[in-house]
Formats: sequence, structure tokens, C-alpha cells
Amino acid sequence: MKAAKIVLAACVLGLAAPLVDAQTASAQTAADYSRYSGYTAPSPPGQKKGGLRVFLLSGLKSHGAGAHDYPRWLDTWSKLLTEHGAVVDGALSFPSATQLASTDVMVIYRGDAGYMTPDQRALLQAYVKRGGGLVTLHDSLCGPEPTDMATLVGAGKKHGEVNYTWTATLNYNVVDKDNPIIAGMPTEIYDEAFYKLDFAPGVKPLLTVTMPDTPAARKGGGVGQTVPQMWTYEHTLPGGVPARAFVWMQGHMVDSLDNARMRAVVLRGIAWAGKRPVGELADAQGAGH
Repeated sequence: MKAAKIVLAACVLGLAAPLVDAQTASAQTAADYSRYSGYTAPSPPGQKKGGLRVFLLSGLKSHGAGAHDYPRWLDTWSKLLTEHGAVVDGALSFPSATQLASTDVMVIYRGDAGYMTPDQRALLQAYVKRGGGLVTLHDSLCGPEPTDMATLVGAGKKHGEVNYTWTATLNYNVVDKDNPIIAGMPTEIYDEAFYKLDFAPGVKPLLTVTMPDTPAARKGGGVGQTVPQMWTYEHTLPGGVPARAFVWMQGHMVDSLDNARMRAVVLRGIAWAGKRPVGELADAQGAGH
């Protein structure tokens, strides 16, 4: 009986100490909350107040080594754009209405992004109606309804058709030589080009490619066709305000997206689509690195 009382006393004493510690911790938490209630977390290095707000929409990797590496692009370009003064958000899934409300330019590098649910399509259309900028890379404008995608970015291509060259050396024919977006870009690139595109009126090509003789181009009937592969598109959806889109059809290969001169072109295209000075991103810290 005496032993039981000793054990009970020990248990009571053991419970008392944590109770005092919890009370002390609670008081400390209240003090910390009072101290930091107006605290704002610091921005990531290089992210400046008032920077262009960019949302990167990516997807799962869909091809072999060195191609269509959407997750790698999301990681690399999130850092790159931040270094160049943009305020960056992004995901592998479609942005919410809240995310789009704080976006100036949505950049899409995601296979067949033309496939959207009705709700996603409505969100994107509302975003463009209020003047939000769009940038698409490579096959992001592919989907079930090319003419519908063309209303948003100036062109679309049909999923399931042979409308590509597969990889080949592409010679760029510059159309708008005075456009600052394409300053210093290479004259050729090893990548993939597209034909059978449905264009909207008002598209302004920056460069074209004459489709090389590849097995895929022969199969699809594209050999020898000269087709825009980069363009700008200024338009106004019914009931909306003017919006801009910039499109570059290459980006099949990771190396193309890592090319310093092409990277500068895309940075200028993003700034232009966001209605900012063309050099705002490309000429900022980190350009050309």
C-alpha cells in the first residue's frame, strides 16, 4: 500500500511539470503572436515589388531524355524569372481563379494544353477578357479544337494529326527584322516544327520555317511549306479589353530552352505579353547567364 502511494505521488509530480511547461509555452506563443502579427515574410532573392506577375503552367514529362521535360522547365524558369525580377507562381495543375487574379502573364509549357474542362476554359477566357497575357511554348496550343485555341493565342493545332516534322535542323526565316523581341536570336535550331496550324486573323509572324524533308513531314504532307513558328497576337475578346499573346512553336528539346539567346527572346516575349517594356526581364539581373 505504501509503495502504491509512492508511485501515485510520482505520477502526480510527473504530470505537474509538463502542465507548468505548457502554460509557459502558451504565454510565450501569445507573446510571439503579438510581436509578429504584422510581420510579412521576405520575398525570394531577386523578386522585386511591382515585378511582372507570371504564372507558369507545366505538366508531366511525356517524352524521352532531353525532350518535353515540363517539370524541369517549371523548376528552371521559376528561378530564372525570379532572378530577372518577376514575381513567379506556377504548378503542374491549372491555376485557380484566385491565382489568375494576381497574374499578368500566364506561360504555358504543357503537352496538349488545349484540353481543358469547361470550368478551366471559362477561367482562361475571363482572364484574357480582362487583358491577361498568354505565352505558349511548343505543343501547348495543341488540343481538340484548334480554332478555339486560336481565339486565345492566334493559332491552334489538332491533336492526333501528323502536323510535325519531328526533330530536324530548322532554318529560321526572320519576317519582322525590326521587332526587338527577336534581337540576337540564332538563325537555326535543332528542334521540331509544325504545320497544319489554324491561324486567327491579326497574327503577326516574327519568323517562319520552311518544313524540311523528314519522314513525318512527308507523311503529313508538310515538306516545303513555309509556316510561322513564332508570332505575336493582339486581340480583344467580345466584351473584354485588349490582350496580348506570344507564341514560340519550338521547345521540343531541353537544349532549345537552355539556349541563352533563345531564352532572352522568350523573356522579351513574356514582357511584351504582359504589356511591359520588352527588355524588362531580359535586361535585368541574370540575363544571358
